[in-house]
Amino acid sequence: MAGKRLRKAYEAINRDQRYALAEGVKLVKANAKAKFDETIEVSLNCNIDPAQADQNLRGMFTPPHGIGKSFTVAVFARGPKAEEAKKAGAEFVGADDLAEKITKGEIEFDRCIATPDMMGVVGKLGKVLGPKGLMPNPKLGTVTMDVTGAIAAAKAGQVEFRAEKAGIVHVGVAKASFPEDKILSNVKAFVDAINKAKPSGAGKGAFIKKLTISSTMGPGVKIDLQSLVA
Repeated sequence: MAGKRLRKAYEAINRDQRYALAEGVKLVKANAKAKFDETIEVSLNCNIDPAQADQNLRGMFTPPHGIGKSFTVAVFARGPKAEEAKKAGAEFVGADDLAEKITKGEIEFDRCIATPDMMGVVGKLGKVLGPKGLMPNPKLGTVTMDVTGAIAAAKAGQVEFRAEKAGIVHVGVAKASFPEDKILSNVKAFVDAINKAKPSGAGKGAFIKKLTISSTMGPGVKIDLQSLVA
């Protein structure tokens, strides 16, 4: 059944054409017909070689309309900052006690934030948090004294992105149930964040070489890059 649905979806799309972003969003949304609320995904091919230190691409962006998911937040902090984190809505707040829970495999959160003075404790959890993409990092704004701001960003659906092999960046930016204008706004915010994070060693010429959007179970739609700046 899924194969039949996908074949029908492909019939509605010219796989050789590059669509204007608004039209592409319309097509992807129209073909997201699974029995669950599919995620709208964006895949970018950037003009970089991530194996080179000066071409590493990594960062965070906050979709203006969230990504249709609620996030549970853990914060490593002590004293007044711990109280601030609780007031800001963090579900888990602690220091050595929180580290002990994580060591035992009790990871019941989607985002992890830490104040700089807590990195001595958090650093020991690298082997546990690192593979899950939960390790706090100052470059990503998750090691900070502004715990209220970091928690607000996490709750708003802040998404981490990083380039994989061949310079490909792939993230989910919305749900198919979102109105087209909100999907469009989230996609543009992601592209803006990518451009702002352009590494110093990026190759000459266009930084973004290719952009495709799709839904979880739907076909990919190639986007005309000129429509991103229109």
